[in-house]
Amino acid sequence: METLLLQSPNKKDIKILAELAKKIGLSTKILNHDGLEDIALANAMKKARTGKYVNTNNYLKKLKGK
Repeated sequence: METLLLQSPNKKDIKILAELAKKIGLSTKILNHDGLEDIALANAMKKARTGKYVNTNNYLKKLKGK
């Protein structure tokens, strides 16, 4: 599966493109700014995942500078 992401400040243009995509059998989803941020955050979390256990207490101590 491949994905194409289009961005435009003009809602009318996005709606026209979405209608065209549906007519040729493609699925569409219109995202707002929050939706795009959610996707970016999920991707960042996937990339940062190491699979290693992190001790919460030690991590919080390091954050506090102790």
